[in-house]
Amino acid sequence: MHIDILSLFPEVFEPMLSTSIIGRARDNGLLTVACTNYRDYTHDVHRTVDDKPYGGGPGMVLKCEPVFAAVRDVESRAAVPPLRILLTPQGRRLDQPLVKELAAAQTLLLICGHYEGFDERIRLGLKPLEVSIGDYVLSGGEAAAMVLVDTVTRLLPGALGAEESVEEESFTDGLLEYPQYTRPAEFEGMRVPDVLVSGHHAEVARWRAEQRRLRTRERRPDLPAARQDG
Repeated sequence: MHIDILSLFPEVFEPMLSTSIIGRARDNGLLTVACTNYRDYTHDVHRTVDDKPYGGGPGMVLKCEPVFAAVRDVESRAAVPPLRILLTPQGRRLDQPLVKELAAAQTLLLICGHYEGFDERIRLGLKPLEVSIGDYVLSGGEAAAMVLVDTVTRLLPGALGAEESVEEESFTDGLLEYPQYTRPAEFEGMRVPDVLVSGHHAEVARWRAEQRRLRTRERRPDLPAARQDG
């Protein structure tokens, strides 16, 4: 997979992109990422990317010209037309089903905003898929882009090494993950459940499945899987 990230602050991405699972995926050729600065597509001495909103109001609005120019230039060099994604709190909520859809794409183009927001014509003209990581407001789309890159990378074949770990993670089938334990068997009076040290794999599997159902009902009753019997 290839991901292009358009941002006013491309330098913030490299530390995250170079470590852990994402860093290994890049090293192994599973993922390539390129970051582009909108300011490289301005034509004035101040490299202006924003302006005051028409009609008045607080903040500054990201201008059309540098965003359109950056998108068109990046896409002109793409081997495969990318899926355009606009990071915005007004977009579709990023959940595991959507992550699976995005992970199936060959190329993603992430458009990060900043300041007060985007000129509306960026949405209208580029027609991106609008994606939100939650019902809150960030200073910019960079943090949201990092979340999206991380979630998608985990689903790339070979990125985690043990593919079964993806299948058992929270939200993969609508349920939360079961409790995890490691050594020591007892810590400050808290013991690992006996079933996990019993050596009975079938019993362990049943316990984990039941814990997933219970934890989902208790913590996320809003999820459809929490309302299912069994």
